[in-house]
Amino acid sequence: MIKVLIVEDSPVVREFLIHLFSSEPGFEASGAASDGQEALEFLRANRPDVITMDINMPRMNGFEATRKIMETYPTPIVIVSGSWDTQEVATTFRAVEAGALAVVARPRGIGHPEHEATVRELIQTVKLMAEVKVVRRWPRSKKELGLPSTPPVEVLGTPGEIQVVAIGASTGGPLVLRTILSSLAEDFLVPVLIVQHMAAGFIQGFVEWLGQSTRFPIQVAVDGQPLLPRHAYMAPDGWHMGVDSHKRISLRRGEPENGLRPSVCNLFRSVAHVFGRNAAGVLLTGMGKDGAEGLKLMRESGATTFAQDEESSVVHGMPGEAIRLGAAQYVFSPEGIAQALRHLVIRRDV
Repeated sequence: MIKVLIVEDSPVVREFLIHLFSSEPGFEASGAASDGQEALEFLRANRPDVITMDINMPRMNGFEATRKIMETYPTPIVIVSGSWDTQEVATTFRAVEAGALAVVARPRGIGHPEHEATVRELIQTVKLMAEVKVVRRWPRSKKELGLPSTPPVEVLGTPGEIQVVAIGASTGGPLVLRTILSSLAEDFLVPVLIVQHMAAGFIQGFVEWLGQSTRFPIQVAVDGQPLLPRHAYMAPDGWHMGVDSHKRISLRRGEPENGLRPSVCNLFRSVAHVFGRNAAGVLLTGMGKDGAEGLKLMRESGATTFAQDEESSVVHGMPGEAIRLGAAQYVFSPEGIAQALRHLVIRRDV
């Protein structure tokens, strides 16, 4: 049985979530708390397998609760939010920064046409995150802890060949994307196209958080937009993103691919067709297999391709499938991927 602690200040929503998990085979709603302070008190005597965490709560909000839990009683945390208020979304990603593993939208109520789909997404995410081995987050930086820096990585290819970088990510992706974009220097003069699987309504807030925390210019993509050097473009909710023959952003509704829209495979396939060998494809942590076939097509088109290693992935589904298919030319940590991209893109003096 997967024991779930539900942290939610609304009595109605709290009872709704208790009912969902109590009714689901293999789950047990082992406890409930109305705020972060109550959650910490519960954890002093109990050890749930996973925590669902609201963000906007009295006394101690979801960010502070996540930070304190990861410093004292490290437990997998899934943020469950029913608000797309800009301030709350920003706090949501601060909680991810503090150690929360995933963000999902609060399931729709019984009778809503999206009820079953949103419940299924929550259950699937919580089940998967319960298996993740989390570690204590010390309130100190890597530098203070004296941890070793990333060892040098070796990649083939002549610096300057790459004209675009395409990245796909899902569960665990936000922090990895921040790591990679933060590591790209001022002279990384190629555009970056990103598909991040995320609950509807969170992308704009995620883009704002990512831009502020990396200082890498990033925006939600617009159809027909030209690709600018050292700019990142995020696929919007509900739209497949690719590039057209004029190397401008192309957005289309289309049918979901691998059950998803936007789809990483759609992006990779489009980039392979337009840019061929002058592209780099990166597939990061995430459940499922979206992007694996697309990355294989990119490699077959001559592009340089990367998959995130298992050790650093929250979920190794997507990159693991790419590795199994032979789609990944290189398998690195996020820091290694960033280092390799810099090598491939930045022109060096001979």
